[in-house]
Amino acid sequence: MQDKKKSVKGSGAAGGTVYGLGFIGAAVYYISSASGFWPGVVGFLKALVWPAFLVYELLKSLGA
Repeated sequence: MQDKKKSVKGSGAAGGTVYGLGFIGAAVYYISSASGFWPGVVGFLKALVWPAFLVYELLKSLGA
């Protein structure tokens, strides 16, 4: 018996694209503002979790 793959439209591919573009932008921003190698490494790590910073600042500005 063969498994049939289901085609699911809108399965989150757009979310991955937004995250990927955001990661690239955040990495460029954080690394370009770094003053040395280790701050650049920290900037790269921050770029991996940029949505967490975004949500935190959004909630902070809403007063939640």
